[in-house]
Amino acid sequence: MGNTDYWNEAIKHIYRRDPILSRIVEAYPEPRLNPHGNVVRTLIKSIVGQQISVQAADATWGRMVGLLGEVEPGRIYETDIMSLRGCGLSMRKAEYISGIAEMWKRGALDVSWDELRESEVKERLLPIRGVGPWTVDMVLIFSLGFQDVLPLGDVGLLRAVENHYSSGKKLTLEEVRRIADPWRPYRTVATWYLWRTIDAEPVNY
Repeated sequence: MGNTDYWNEAIKHIYRRDPILSRIVEAYPEPRLNPHGNVVRTLIKSIVGQQISVQAADATWGRMVGLLGEVEPGRIYETDIMSLRGCGLSMRKAEYISGIAEMWKRGALDVSWDELRESEVKERLLPIRGVGPWTVDMVLIFSLGFQDVLPLGDVGLLRAVENHYSSGKKLTLEEVRRIADPWRPYRTVATWYLWRTIDAEPVNY
C-alpha cells in the first residue's frame, strides 16, 4: 500500500512556493489522501468513471454494488457482460472491466505494485484495453500514493486551475504545466487540494 509520509513536507513546500494554493490548503485541511493499495479496484472504478460525471459514475457504481454485493474482480469474472451493462455501463466499458477481471483471474495483475517505479507501473498498465493515461494517473494517486502526479487528463483539475489561476479563462495544457511547475515534487498533493475546490466531498478511486 502506498503512503503519504511526504504530506506535511509537501504542505510546507506549497506554502513557500504558491500563495494561491496555500489559501486552498488552509480552506480544506481534511481529509488527506489515503492510498489503499488496491490497483485492480482503481482500474475498475476509473473505467466506470471515464468520460461521465461524478454523479453518473456514483449511480452506476451503486447499481454494480446492488448486482455484485461487492465490486471485486472475482465477482465480475463470474458475471456476464449483459448483466454489467444493466448497471449503466456501455458495452465497451463492460468489456474492459470483464477483461480486467479475466487478467486478475489468471494472475496477470498479481504484481508487487508498490515496489515499482512510476514508469514501470505505466509500462504494465497502459497496454490493457480501456486503460489510458488518466486511468493510470488515478492508480498512481489513489492506489499507490505517488507524490508527484499531475493528471492533465482530468477535467476537474483543469477547471480548478483555470478558476484559481486565470479567472476561469481556458488554459492550454502547457500553461497548466507551467502553473504546476512550482508544486514539484508534490503535484499529487496540489491536485488533491485543487479537486476539493470542485467537489468538497473527496472522490476516491
